[in-house]
Amino acid sequence: MLRVGVDIGGTFTDLVWVDETTGAVRVGKLLTTPKDPAHAVEQGLVGLLREASSAAASVGALIHGTTLATNALIERKGARTGLLTTAGFRDALEIGREGRYDMYDLFIDPPAPLVPRHLRLEVTERLLPDGAACRPLDEADARRAIEALVAQGVEAIAISLLHAYRNPAHERTLEALVAEIAPGLPVSRSSGVVPEIREYERTSTTVANVYVMPLMARYLDDLGRRLAELGVPGGFHVMLSSGGIATPETARRVPIRLVESGPAAGALAAARAAREMGEARLLSFDMGGTTAKACVIDGGQPLVAREFEVARADRFKKGSGLPIRVP
Repeated sequence: MLRVGVDIGGTFTDLVWVDETTGAVRVGKLLTTPKDPAHAVEQGLVGLLREASSAAASVGALIHGTTLATNALIERKGARTGLLTTAGFRDALEIGREGRYDMYDLFIDPPAPLVPRHLRLEVTERLLPDGAACRPLDEADARRAIEALVAQGVEAIAISLLHAYRNPAHERTLEALVAEIAPGLPVSRSSGVVPEIREYERTSTTVANVYVMPLMARYLDDLGRRLAELGVPGGFHVMLSSGGIATPETARRVPIRLVESGPAAGALAAARAAREMGEARLLSFDMGGTTAKACVIDGGQPLVAREFEVARADRFKKGSGLPIRVP
């Protein structure tokens, strides 16, 4: 049986092919095809199989890491996104924590939100911190807001209401209204993406999730189709930022969990190398054509953070990027 690892970066697509019977290893590298990322994967896999005189049916597992989501956030190449939020909290995404990542810079530029102000609309509703509704959701008001976003040509909608992590009922109603008014329009609700306290981080993560959702869905669907046409029997799994793997179905729903997908795989490989060398502590560095990542290996395991920033205005200053939290 063959095991294949694939990593798509902004510049190169890399493949590693392992024969679990003989231990033979083959590698392939080719330029990423940005307008059709699955094409490079298909071409690379076909090339490796031809080189080894193997059939696609012999591929027992294909694990895939990518920085497509990360690069889309950095380069602002995601979907035109709208946001529905609680009345009075339209600007929470822009205000953030009111922190300054450089307190002595009088002309500091805070990170621009993924959703411009005219696409951030309020709905009448209010939940208390314990999840009780002190103001019911006004569905007529919500319909008007959704229709206004659709009229402005949004390609995706994020829903993030105050205290929705304690009670998702209003967000679920909004999600159903979006499906009714604009069938097929990608939508993410914060209670389904990161149901945790801290409104700004929850909203930022939810917006980022749906911002990359159409891009990642198209890519994952296309890759699955191409692998099936090649005759790969088991489909594929995707690396998560946590170091685990997920099915394409899960990745389509919460693509933000793939934002550090490729780098996480590199960190796990570095940890394994450290153990094989008998080194408990190691510093790994993964440099690509668009981004570079570093990881500390301590006690033979990579250190893990559940909250981090992407698309920093200043690469070494906390608070200059968009906060992402993954459960």
